[in-house]
Amino acid sequence: MNGIASLKFKWPWRSDSEKEDLDNHLPSMENSPNWRLISIAAFSIFIGLLMLGWYWSQEPEPFSVPAAYEADTGTVTGVITTTTLINVVDILLEKPGGYIANDLLPPGLWLDNLPNWEFGVLVQVRDLSKAMRESYSRSQSQSTEDPDLALAEPRFNVNHTSWAVPWPESEYAEGREHLESYLNRLIDEDDYNAQFFARADNLSYWLATVETRLGSLSQRLSASVGQRRINTDLSGAAGAKQSTSAPIELEVKTPWFEIDDIFYEARGTAWALLHFLKAVEVDFADVLARKNALTSVRQIVRELEMTQQPIRSPMIVNGGGCSGLMYDLSFDPEVQASDEVFEDKGVKILVDKKSLLYLLGTTLDFSDGLNGKGFQFVNPNASRTCGCGESFSV
Repeated sequence: MNGIASLKFKWPWRSDSEKEDLDNHLPSMENSPNWRLISIAAFSIFIGLLMLGWYWSQEPEPFSVPAAYEADTGTVTGVITTTTLINVVDILLEKPGGYIANDLLPPGLWLDNLPNWEFGVLVQVRDLSKAMRESYSRSQSQSTEDPDLALAEPRFNVNHTSWAVPWPESEYAEGREHLESYLNRLIDEDDYNAQFFARADNLSYWLATVETRLGSLSQRLSASVGQRRINTDLSGAAGAKQSTSAPIELEVKTPWFEIDDIFYEARGTAWALLHFLKAVEVDFADVLARKNALTSVRQIVRELEMTQQPIRSPMIVNGGGCSGLMYDLSFDPEVQASDEVFEDKGVKILVDKKSLLYLLGTTLDFSDGLNGKGFQFVNPNASRTCGCGESFSV
């Protein structure tokens, strides 16, 4: 057998014929699978999928929004906004890994952060396409809808996690094709039935939707640590009613396993808004200038650009609080020259050098006990600590 011995067993309680029959049915080592090679191959595939998943998890970089679109007859209003919306949809579908929110196989199945980023982008695509259908392309509320925008907008509202018919990827791609058809008609000098009206009331229509989206995200992000809040649902309005009564005080807390989901949804929202507001700055330039709002929009754009930078966590000691000094923990997009950098479990923490003397040996923990939920500072330098846990003295 080419130098490889067969595996034989002794069967003392069986006859010779039964022994021979059993030996013939047992696999020999030369015919058995090479489990070592199979293990190495499986491990290599697993590592390959992990690396591919890491590559797919990289958030797309912001792209350049054109400053204007010039045709033979002059600037065409609405081209920059429409083109930007198309480009955002393209990146959503064609980035590394494609659209992964509805993946059923690894590595897309394992990913968590980027699908939430995709959802944040998608919500903004839905809101802008709705504004274009109902407001931007119509001169009056009774005007006829643009046929392409009427077909594009519902395509983007297909369930983003569906893995069966209708597939989100194909529906979003069809919506993108209708947007491009609208764009082609918009820049066609001989086609007057495609319009984009850059008016203040049209812009307000979209901005009001953006305001509500950001308000919801802000509340969910700020509730990452449990808080008791006064119920302001009716805001004290006389005669106002609601369907069911609610407590005067509410315990508001985002579950810990949803915090990163909301964070990446917010980053996707900011990424999309960054491009859409740059487009608005071009197409609504005259409106913004008349309303003295151009500088405000540019400042918002700059702040949205800051949200796309790597995030680190700075810790600062401020004067104040009921014990004299107070901890201040927030997000910071960059390291300053006055910061000391510490890293633990992949999280970078920045400490202002002036505050470092008060924080040497401090442990940052998360408490979920009866005294409250949230971050807890265990500071060996503190001689007295306030009951709130946020103020101390030395």
